[in-house]
Amino acid sequence: MTKRIALAYSGGLDTSCIVPWLKENIPGAEVICVVGDVGQGADELAGVEKKAKDSGAAECHVVDLRAEFVDEFVIPTILAGAVYEGRYLLGTAIARPVLARGQVNVAKKTGCTALAHGCTGKGNDQVRFESAYAALAPEMEIIAPWRMDAWKLSGRLAMLDYLKQRNIPTTASATKIYSRDRNLWHISHEGGTIEDPWNAPPEDAWMLTTEPAKGPATPEDVSISFGKGRPVSLNGKAMPAWKIIESLNGIGGAHGVGRVDLVENRRVGMKSRGLYETPGGTILVEALRALEELVLDRETRHYREHVGLTFAELVYDGRWFTPLRDALWACAERIAQPLDGEVVVRLFKGTATAVKRRSPNSLYAEKMVSFEGEDVYSQKDAGGFIRLLSLPERIRALKQRGEAH
Repeated sequence: MTKRIALAYSGGLDTSCIVPWLKENIPGAEVICVVGDVGQGADELAGVEKKAKDSGAAECHVVDLRAEFVDEFVIPTILAGAVYEGRYLLGTAIARPVLARGQVNVAKKTGCTALAHGCTGKGNDQVRFESAYAALAPEMEIIAPWRMDAWKLSGRLAMLDYLKQRNIPTTASATKIYSRDRNLWHISHEGGTIEDPWNAPPEDAWMLTTEPAKGPATPEDVSISFGKGRPVSLNGKAMPAWKIIESLNGIGGAHGVGRVDLVENRRVGMKSRGLYETPGGTILVEALRALEELVLDRETRHYREHVGLTFAELVYDGRWFTPLRDALWACAERIAQPLDGEVVVRLFKGTATAVKRRSPNSLYAEKMVSFEGEDVYSQKDAGGFIRLLSLPERIRALKQRGEAH
């Protein structure tokens, strides 16, 4: 009896081995490979369908997810202000729910009854993929080869030998140093000398960004316009959000913008070190935060920061398809309604700094903050405000001195 399995396929060494492994270890297995294009680049996608079929796949579906990845997943994340552990812009984590959804959609269209992935049992991605599967296709069986007893391919050499014995071609080699994950939003690097936190980041690891010290000697300004918090144009030219990010990646990368060296807490309980490059994302986040400063009142902006912290944890933990994440997005989207305007960000030697901002919804009143004149704000009024604000401290001090009853 045939058992059709939809495999989240990248064309890398792991999934190249998983295709024949499924056929050998799952009775009647017919593997349908699903490749989600989330902007990982033409080099990575070139020849991926042939590669999948050469390794034994019955079919290979390449699905363009770039627009929905940015519009439905990335933009909500930055509007919510979601940054994990203060620095990580969630580049890998935010791609997993859209990839899983694309995989499930193909699985249902092609009559699959099982979903498979190539995530290891040590990482976050197994949690993210399988949590999405549970929400979108609870009726389907989940196959995770790395966690199964029959999986004996514990390293690159073993996997390369496995493919060689079966005459399955691969472009992978035993000398690969780093494990990488790339999409339109970022690229991550792990493994090799990066695993030792006492080692400085090796320069050969970086791919999207110039060494900041070697960046252009002259700063470059970019102008980004927003409508309800969503980027709508770059340097005066209207374009889709995913195109804006793609363009900013090239511009920001040339200035060394967006490098992060982080030791993070994984959901599975261990710490890991990763190098992240998010040039376009870093510029966008800087611009949007600058617009918030101009438009949002104090209480709303501070509450959005609370939302961002929880939103980041939900995204990192693979809890995208949950009622709480949905509710927090509704809140963040409502907060973003007045975020219309233009921000100029200056790029120079690894930095992205907002230097100009304007909005029709700005709450900034120059007359209020000016030292000139008292016609709109009397400085004397502040005295009563301070006296009331500091009343608890005054009462406490008097109590301690026995002067208040």
